[in-house]
Amino acid sequence: MGVLDRLMGNASEVDAAEINQELSPILADNEQVTQAFKLVRDLFVFTSHRLIFIDKQGMTGKKVDYHSIPYRAITQFKVETAGHFDMDAELSVWVSGQDQPLKTELSKNTALSLQKSLANAMF
Repeated sequence: MGVLDRLMGNASEVDAAEINQELSPILADNEQVTQAFKLVRDLFVFTSHRLIFIDKQGMTGKKVDYHSIPYRAITQFKVETAGHFDMDAELSVWVSGQDQPLKTELSKNTALSLQKSLANAMF
């Protein structure tokens, strides 16, 4: 269901080791990718120190916007799980100093593991 989720705009989990290798030029020396989710071309990545939202822009995706949020800056988060007729879940993350949360759609199966990863990283 991963391909269908991506086509519908829902994030699904991808191999953390693969993403760790891809992001090695921008990761700190002692930083490791712990979990990653892909949304069509975009990613959101959990590392040992921060959450990174990666937005690949343009037709080729060569222009990339990296939005790093240290876990200590996250004031709260909300994961809305999917119901029987609702096929997607939603993640909202509030960052210190911002009024509106960052939001993204998730696949039905990733909502609980994502919530646990955020809790482990923050607490």
